[in-house]
Amino acid sequence: MRGRSTDRPTRVGEITVHGLVVDGETRCEHYRGALDVIAIAFACCGDWYPCHLCHEEVADHEARQWARGQRATPAVLCGVCGAKLSIHAYLDAQGCPECSAGFNPGCRLHHDLYFD
Repeated sequence: MRGRSTDRPTRVGEITVHGLVVDGETRCEHYRGALDVIAIAFACCGDWYPCHLCHEEVADHEARQWARGQRATPAVLCGVCGAKLSIHAYLDAQGCPECSAGFNPGCRLHHDLYFD
């Protein structure tokens, strides 16, 4: 059900990350492991969320994937240092190219929810 939960945003630098956020590095109620430190700007609204479940619970609309032709878009945020990564750079990385924070390798299982 869309929009059933109250937004609990946090800020990473100048970016507001929406959802059920539990800390300042973008971990959320759904994914809060040591390496769960990214947020994604959703193609449908441009708002940043830690995960697809946060978007589903807080947003009042359906999520939409980024098109393959939009891979140069800076749509991934490192929750550790605040660097914005292009979709292409994120998909090719195992961690943040700016601060070397590792990213959860299990997130690769969900790429199809965000990126075409």
